[in-house]
Amino acid sequence: MSGCPALLISAPASGQGKTTVTAALARFHRNRGRRMRVFKTGPDFLDPMILERASGASVYNLDLWMGGEVHCRELLSAAAGEADLILVEGVMGLYDGTPSSADLAALFGIPVLAVIEASAMAQTFGALAHGLATFRPGLPFAGVLANRVGSESHAAMLRESLPPGLRFFGTLPRSAELALPERHLGLVQSQEIADLDARLDHAAAALDAAWADALPEPVDFHATETEPLPRLLDGVRIAVARDAAFAFLYPANLDVLRALGAELLFFSPLAGDTLPEADAVWLPGGYPELHLSALAENRRLKDSLRAHCRAGKPLWAECGGLLYLLESLADASGRTGEMAGLLPGQGALQNGLVNLGLQALDLPEGELRGHSFHHARADVALEPAMHTRAARHHGRPEAVWRVGRLTASFFHAYFPSNPQAVAALFRP
Repeated sequence: MSGCPALLISAPASGQGKTTVTAALARFHRNRGRRMRVFKTGPDFLDPMILERASGASVYNLDLWMGGEVHCRELLSAAAGEADLILVEGVMGLYDGTPSSADLAALFGIPVLAVIEASAMAQTFGALAHGLATFRPGLPFAGVLANRVGSESHAAMLRESLPPGLRFFGTLPRSAELALPERHLGLVQSQEIADLDARLDHAAAALDAAWADALPEPVDFHATETEPLPRLLDGVRIAVARDAAFAFLYPANLDVLRALGAELLFFSPLAGDTLPEADAVWLPGGYPELHLSALAENRRLKDSLRAHCRAGKPLWAECGGLLYLLESLADASGRTGEMAGLLPGQGALQNGLVNLGLQALDLPEGELRGHSFHHARADVALEPAMHTRAARHHGRPEAVWRVGRLTASFFHAYFPSNPQAVAALFRP
């Protein structure tokens, strides 16, 4: 049993400032010398990048559907053994999704701090806070924080609107210096924000130190011992693309590959790298559409990928990786770049969201769970080998193409959902 102070930061909806508040809290405590561990609820690649910069430690995802309760509990228990404070950023609104952030908080007993964007409200703040706190009886609820507040008098009205017993955690002001820049898939990647550390320090300094400096009550995370993974990939060298164009990598996925015995060889298509000498390749998602020229010019990499596939070696491509395998890719302005040409077809960025949701993929190797989230289309001149299953009945499945040992889709897999299936995918 591992006890550690913990807090889950949620909100009534997306866009309320959860990431800003979580990052501000993480940086606040880090600046005071505390060891921080931060998690993100649900599938997400971009928020964890910001939270990692704020906290100074890798940020893992907690998803009860993709990873399961045992996996989530193991992650929390391990963090509790080395941290002074655990923060968990929720996903969407507190009660949104199945499972929701509220489900996670209730299961593990993590108190909820609700962030409410209050720029256009006064006394209704209290009604909204009351609803969040009482909608689910028994939910551990710490209190509320008002975000984007205009003045001291505005803050006083918000505080006075709260019913007795509901704690007010202060405010963050409406300020451009606290905002985190966004683009079509969400927040801009942390390494692209030149003044990110200054923004994080500014946000930390804007918190009310009287409450922020006081740690919440410890939470006990009971983790059952599990058997180590069989080393099914012992001696297998896996080349993993990793740079600004291919950055969507769950740390837990890398952990699974290493625990299975694989050696990971990272390479950068944008830096002009060719393919390392490897038994298998992983092309993760990211923003290839923002780097068309650099990807088009790296002909050595495209040639080495074609040779890799001709040799019958495994290649797993997710979302941006799929787009890179097509013959061409067009950005939002219609500008086109020549891609690797391993799949016949074209990709194009769209003006809006194309698909979003949790997905399962039934491969011959086994079921993998994960998600899709993209603003691009892929017109492939091949019949899909299969489709994913949307976790929700109204969700849209994703096509999956297989050519020899090449497997490509918009689907992002969460490897802890089935390490044995992952081993079979990457094993030569």
